[in-house]
Amino acid sequence: MTASDYYKILGLSPDCSVNEIKKSYRAKARLYHPDINHTSEAKDKFIEATEAYEFLVANYGRIQNQEEAYNQAMEDWRKYRQTRAQRRASAYAQTSYTRFSNTKFYRSTRIMDATTIIFGLVVSVMMIVITIFGYIYRLKNPLPEPTPVSPFVSFIMLLSLGVIFFTLSTVYLKVYIQSSKKKKKKSAQVA
Repeated sequence: MTASDYYKILGLSPDCSVNEIKKSYRAKARLYHPDINHTSEAKDKFIEATEAYEFLVANYGRIQNQEEAYNQAMEDWRKYRQTRAQRRASAYAQTSYTRFSNTKFYRSTRIMDATTIIFGLVVSVMMIVITIFGYIYRLKNPLPEPTPVSPFVSFIMLLSLGVIFFTLSTVYLKVYIQSSKKKKKKSAQVA
């Protein structure tokens, strides 16, 4: 298969982002996993989608830049990873969807995971703290020449931005925790 075939399998264009690849794979995995889709071609489509996802994510930067690098990436992929990806996808196809969705492989396709959310919270808190300390420092040590923007205006703008970022991160964390609880509840009911 070629890279364009892999993009077609996931229903994407070659100029898509890594997040779009992940999102499309999650949708295809849910659609074609044999535990959910009992049609005869579902397992094969699931394996193709998994293979396409692995290739596109592993070679994302290389196939975007040069034709020669693309050809080398395809050759490397065929030699070392294609068979392994097919075997892994075949093994995933034989498990239940709930078990598959709890694997590291499937969880890695989440766009907003706990690490990203926690990082956002830490950055927003640091932004608020640095803004406050920066403003206090500027009040104690004023600049000799007047600045075009008042330190107070800069303080309010940066503090507002930090609070907005903190609020968004908190909302994402709350949604993430709720969806994780629902997922655990569902898997407990299935098991």
